[in-house]
Amino acid sequence: MAPDQFNIRHLAAMAAVVEQGSVSLGARQVNLTQPAVTQGIAKLEAQLGLPLFERQPGGMVPTDAAICLAPRVNAALRLIGSSRVTAAQVRAFVALARAGSYPAAAAEAGVTEPSLHRAVGDLALAMGYRLVDRRGRGLALTRQGAVLARRLRLALAELRSGLEDIADLKGQESGRIVVGAMPLSRARLLPRVITRFRDHFPQVDIHIFEGSHTELVGPLREGEVDMMIGALRDSSIGQDLTQKPLFEDRPTIIGRAGHPLAAGWDADALRRYPWILPPEGTPLRQLWRKMFEALGGALPPVPIECGSVMTIRQLLLGGDYLTLLSVDQLALELDVGMVIDIGPAPGSVSRIIGITTRADWRPTRLQRRFMEAVEAEVDALYS
Repeated sequence: MAPDQFNIRHLAAMAAVVEQGSVSLGARQVNLTQPAVTQGIAKLEAQLGLPLFERQPGGMVPTDAAICLAPRVNAALRLIGSSRVTAAQVRAFVALARAGSYPAAAAEAGVTEPSLHRAVGDLALAMGYRLVDRRGRGLALTRQGAVLARRLRLALAELRSGLEDIADLKGQESGRIVVGAMPLSRARLLPRVITRFRDHFPQVDIHIFEGSHTELVGPLREGEVDMMIGALRDSSIGQDLTQKPLFEDRPTIIGRAGHPLAAGWDADALRRYPWILPPEGTPLRQLWRKMFEALGGALPPVPIECGSVMTIRQLLLGGDYLTLLSVDQLALELDVGMVIDIGPAPGSVSRIIGITTRADWRPTRLQRRFMEAVEAEVDALYS
């Protein structure tokens, strides 16, 4: 089942009974009657396909499933922020935030447009603030609406992880892992990790989202990506994210086969040729600047800014351009002689490659195993 199909009050009741140890105290905590709590828990058990409590004369004893699920539920409830919010409202508003219009959101959520309007309006009443502003024929989330949309996506991510934890308890090694792949990880490291991982867990789906750090960090913060793999940023990344170093990468100067600098070069020679580099502010562009600071003198022209390795490769083949990349990013092209390694970048030119996750992220067992597979592959490739 999808995480947005749960009855939120039933989830709150289950977590309250785990905390209080009895239906009566749990019911009082969530302002429901005891029969309503008992019925809600029974419905949850039917949805999940396993018992959440053992009924004993002394009270309700939570099973491993309830103990496992309750922290996820509590985290989701804190993110939702109101006991008056329903799953239908969450589903409608997350769809609206993603789609950007009521017609598109209604189609995504599988409801009529009036139903979606009503659900979003009811959510605004429950939260006590406006969620959406009209902008001509379109709409825009208010500042508070944008914050809520992010919180709701994180809440759904927690519940999705809870479902995967439950599946794991049932012996079902299924689920999905969503990886944000920055440029360096795509060509060599990540494909090898996926192959290694799926040899052991063939039932797990792996979703790869390619992009730059800027493109991926938003989905990571909103729970739509589990982890990012690529060049780490400095400490200004924010306290809500955690970075784990994996290895140090030293980029090298690359050109086409037969490039005039294949036989040797000096600083002046490097300035005579045009460069292809990613945009300003990216780690590789900063390393390129550091390289020429070490060499001294002016910077050469960069007529082409591009972050796509595939495009850079084709451009290199068509002229006497130079670029700065890891050998991993063009390993196949180097092996077959399409491009050549002109020489290592001089100076203190290196970057740390690692995994970035949310600081409050609690990975499932299979997500932990995937990160272990990443670390094992790093040891095999770079030790």
